[in-house]
Amino acid sequence: MPASLPWTVDEDANRLLADEPLALIIGMLLDQQFPMERAFLSPHLLKQRLGGTLDPVAISEMDEEALEEVFRGPPALHRYPASMAKRTRDLCTAIVADYSGDTAQIWTGAAGGAELLKRLKALPGFGDAKAKVFVGIIGKRLGAGPDGWEEKAADWPSIADIDSFDDVAVLREQKRAMKAKKKAEGA
Repeated sequence: MPASLPWTVDEDANRLLADEPLALIIGMLLDQQFPMERAFLSPHLLKQRLGGTLDPVAISEMDEEALEEVFRGPPALHRYPASMAKRTRDLCTAIVADYSGDTAQIWTGAAGGAELLKRLKALPGFGDAKAKVFVGIIGKRLGAGPDGWEEKAADWPSIADIDSFDDVAVLREQKRAMKAKKKAEGA
């Protein structure tokens, strides 16, 4: 396990991503229509606002409106605080129901890369692309990918390839160029 995942400007947030599986998966959930570095900072802010702990049971049992207020901030934890608060609550509910509240069981209990991808895609807010990126994070950054994870990970540049915060801007430009190319090909 790395000591830190350097995806934000905040070293405490970076350590949290490496130390707490729930923080990492919430950051990945929030990495949608929102700057990557802010999405991965949000679990740290969420933990602070929830009294210093990130607990999937507690989050799953929170009143929806109360969690939405936590997400609103300021600063807001996402561009769409209401919908992402609900998705975070739904994600935590699934973790409690399917993995007894142990987020890391999603990958440590997977028999292989195909099962890991299937488990991730079954989570609220995780489609095919997000799940493939997260498989890459588990394998490349955490060194915890099950056999065959390489074949199921994203085969495009993603946050899983980021070694330093300086590379976040590079990745953003790569993603922008890929989108422009895809748009031009479809036009």
